[in-house]
Amino acid sequence: MLLTSPLLCCITAENSCPVEQAEKALEGGATMIQLRHKSASGSQLFIWTQKIHALCRHHQAVCIVNDRVDIALAADTDGVHLGQEDLPLTEARKLLGKDKIIGATVSTADEAKIAQREGCSYIGLGHIFPTNSKKKDSEPVGPGRIREITAIISVPVLAIGGIDTSNVCDAIRAGANGVAVISAVSQAADPVKAAAELLKTMQSCRQSL
Repeated sequence: MLLTSPLLCCITAENSCPVEQAEKALEGGATMIQLRHKSASGSQLFIWTQKIHALCRHHQAVCIVNDRVDIALAADTDGVHLGQEDLPLTEARKLLGKDKIIGATVSTADEAKIAQREGCSYIGLGHIFPTNSKKKDSEPVGPGRIREITAIISVPVLAIGGIDTSNVCDAIRAGANGVAVISAVSQAADPVKAAAELLKTMQSCRQSL
């Protein structure tokens, strides 16, 4: 499945049912769902993945699994997203084949160049702004890092970290092909509306470039 811009990747939070979160995000126009649940068992992840994958197909969206190449393979999802501490990207590519999507988390230009060389489909760059969704030991890299990295790689860049409608245009204008969010949609009072507004804002930003 192709990654079309602007990409709105909604990452599931662990405080409520990920299938329900995915359904609402997709209704709002999300173009990618990333199932992320660090504490769930493999069997539970597989069940959720199957259901979210079916929802994504219905909405013509991309379904990827965080970290777990085995779950992505078992459920035949569109791909997987890997962090710096996960299975090496080269090994994941061998297992998944050339057509599956593999995202790679990076924060520096060197990491981005390595990820592209090793066969990633896109990079998740961050954290761009301060965020409470994940514990971070480093400072935000800011939109300037997006400009730096989009100038040296050719795969799509998704900005992540503290992104909402108030600052998403900063990421898009800096060159991001889209954004990945957790709380901006999953923790919103109306997740459907939140996803729709975020996507509409991104589209307006791109049109004004």
